Amino acid sequence: MTNALDLPAPATETDVLWFLPTHGDGRYLGSEIGARHVSLAYLSQIARAADDLGYFGVLLPTGRSCEDSWIIASAMVPLTERLRFLVAVRPGLTEPAFAARMTATLDRLSNGRVLINVVAGGDPFELKGDGLFYSHDERYAVTDEFLHIWRRLLAGETVTYQGKHLRIEEGKLLYPPVQSPHPPLYFGGSSEAGNKVAAEHVDVYLTWGEPPADVAEKIAQAKAYAAARGRTLSFGIRLHVIVRDTSAEAWKAADELISKLDDETIATAQNAFARMD
Repeated sequence: MTNALDLPAPATETDVLWFLPTHGDGRYLGSEIGARHVSLAYLSQIARAADDLGYFGVLLPTGRSCEDSWIIASAMVPLTERLRFLVAVRPGLTEPAFAARMTATLDRLSNGRVLINVVAGGDPFELKGDGLFYSHDERYAVTDEFLHIWRRLLAGETVTYQGKHLRIEEGKLLYPPVQSPHPPLYFGGSSEAGNKVAAEHVDVYLTWGEPPADVAEKIAQAKAYAAARGRTLSFGIRLHVIVRDTSAEAWKAADELISKLDDETIATAQNAFARMD
């Protein structure tokens, strides 16, 4: 995979990405006290700071509680110089040819600063609200078909494809992306269906910040699936980091962060997490 024009090669060990709070920000977890709602000025401030400080990129979350990641990234591109934007594609909600044109356009306008986060899962309640009624395994089957088409279009092929869920005839992308054959694909999914998609298509396999032994097991499984297909993966982990001069100060900040949580909010979050797949 080639690098974007005039951009440094990715780090050989660790690329550190920051976060654009497209669902708002706040001083306390799970509370509107001290909350800061989404605004162009605030997101611009964060993006410029991350750019100036040399972060590799920023994650833009997706979902019904978030502003659209593609539109936010488009607004941030002219305000930054080197920062990459990890934006989400949602197979089943977006057709692969349309998503490929969006990808190529943003990659060209940003001079190769687009990273793609493939989101196949989520909260079934929210997915139904978006019009997605596939079962767990069906969503990953759709994602597999989507990526077969998306990757070939961005690589410059004329694509005719007939799958169980998706179909395209003589599809062609007229304006190619800067990154070849396509911007890097990031993906998280720990089920067997998710591992098969990762092994076949993606560049970076993602996990949440879980106990180290659990993360090691997930990485080992993903590596094995990829190796069986003659491929290798890079790996990423999403963490919330609290940095202070001492451990005591860090733990105090952590306690303050969750000090406004109540039992109802915690239960709601637990139920939502339990539904996710």
